[in-house]
Amino acid sequence: MNPVLQRVYEIGIIPVIAFNSVDEAIPLCKALMDGGLPAAEVTFRTACAEECIKKIHEELPDMLLGAGTVLTCDQADRALAAGASFIVAPGYDPNVNAHVIAKGGLMMPGTASAGEMQQAMNQGCEVLKFFPAEANGGVGMLKNIGAALKSAKWMCTGGVNAKNVNDYLGYDQIIAVGGTWMCKSDKIKAGAWDEITAMCKEAVDVMLGLELGHIGINCADDTEAMKTAETLGALLSMAVKPGNSSIFVGNKEFEIMKKPGRGTHGHIAIKCNNIDRAVYHLSRRGVKFDMDSMVNKNGKNTAIYLADEVAGFAIHLVQK
Repeated sequence: MNPVLQRVYEIGIIPVIAFNSVDEAIPLCKALMDGGLPAAEVTFRTACAEECIKKIHEELPDMLLGAGTVLTCDQADRALAAGASFIVAPGYDPNVNAHVIAKGGLMMPGTASAGEMQQAMNQGCEVLKFFPAEANGGVGMLKNIGAALKSAKWMCTGGVNAKNVNDYLGYDQIIAVGGTWMCKSDKIKAGAWDEITAMCKEAVDVMLGLELGHIGINCADDTEAMKTAETLGALLSMAVKPGNSSIFVGNKEFEIMKKPGRGTHGHIAIKCNNIDRAVYHLSRRGVKFDMDSMVNKNGKNTAIYLADEVAGFAIHLVQK
């Protein structure tokens, strides 16, 4: 995947912004970055969009910038010159598509039908915008189309919110969503930057879906492992289920290792919705990972260990 699109995928949620003035550009983007979303699709619906993109690009180079609601070749040229890394349109215009691609730009045209999607893909668009997503059948619609267009990838905008964001991101062919729920226009106008930062953090946490998976306990041998498992099972009225290298207790809440595994005392598994996004966002929060421990199955990353133990336990993320 193109490096820019890879970053769009890892960030997962791209805030869609219609700036009212250039003065809002830097404080809003700092609020987004502080909240864990270092990206924005700046729409050309307002006159200051081009200047905002230029200012953000110059002062906050780590911010991933796209230009949205791009309707003409001239707007696309201005957006790219200002520093936009990708161009997004509400609809499919083959002329604008061809123009942006010819200039070496990344184009995400708005599509709502299989016919538009197929044409855009044949023009060289690696990712398509599905808009308006909810009004056009949502993720269910894309699953039907994706069964035929297996190489299609989408960024979905329009009706996506905190309640349905994981319905969209849970489908592998959707690489990201665009939305405004974490930075609504009234909050921007009021300059409520701390509130926007808090809503972005909440949006990231909802997207990651981190929760305890199971606790692994290291034992010296089979005998100690069975004794430990039976003790926990009796204490908690949970079933004991022997396996090849470990014994599970309950609905796999506990994994009792038949010989010492990773971690001084054992390991703790944390479930998440997407390993790649969890690694990206937790790394931004200062978490260090052992990248050599990454587990990949059928081309998809499914597990990874943190670099350091916590209280004698190795910590690893596992795909739900």
